Amino acid sequence: MISLKSSHELKAMQRAGRLSAQALRLGGSMVEPGVSTWEIDKAVHDFIVKNGAKPSFLNYGGFPASVCISINNEVIHGIPSRDRIIHEGDIVSLDVGACLDGYNGDNAATFPAGKVSEEAVRLMDVTRESLMRAIAVAKAGMRIGDIGYAVQSYVEAAGFAVVRKYIGHGVGLDLHEEPDVPNYGKPGRGVRLVPGMTIAIEPMVNAKGEDVRTRRDGSVVTTSGSLSAHFEHTVAITTSGCEILTLAEA
Repeated sequence: MISLKSSHELKAMQRAGRLSAQALRLGGSMVEPGVSTWEIDKAVHDFIVKNGAKPSFLNYGGFPASVCISINNEVIHGIPSRDRIIHEGDIVSLDVGACLDGYNGDNAATFPAGKVSEEAVRLMDVTRESLMRAIAVAKAGMRIGDIGYAVQSYVEAAGFAVVRKYIGHGVGLDLHEEPDVPNYGKPGRGVRLVPGMTIAIEPMVNAKGEDVRTRRDGSVVTTSGSLSAHFEHTVAITTSGCEILTLAEA
């Protein structure tokens, strides 16, 4: 069942989204060669807690950290570690959420560590732009398929591949709610968007091939070994269009 948020709930979602975005910005500022993924996770965890919230991902489904930190060919669910050191040329995807007053924000972005390859720059640019194109069509009266098509058509035209095994989702009191929000689809198909819906749109894009595999620790990598990028915003469908909830500044 899809949960439509009241004006009061949307304000709570705005607060949670803003804090989630600030936490992501903090983590992204730390992506540099020589930094461990554990250091980033600890800093983000402490920031969220200091601001009266809980890390949405910590212990969610057994995940042992506050930030999913995925490097290069890791798509999602990378586990932070003191031994995992970021190197020059890596691209690092951070996925983070904060639960404030019971409501969750959820956002992600991929950051370069120092100078990265031209392919990596283009992959990040295309993935980020596909998210913004999806947000542009996320309006009342449109359908979930319109969002997926906006991502898929742009990504595939650029020569990259959309991950199909993992998708976006509703967000609210629960981190994952209905409806599912795939990054592929056909225009005019699927659930109709109505005011009060809050959803996470999150393109995951591989440089080569859509196939992924899950490692023993639960992290997900590209089957081809190619780079992967991930960008995500939580948005609210309103009577006038779409509001991005995960912005660091009001």
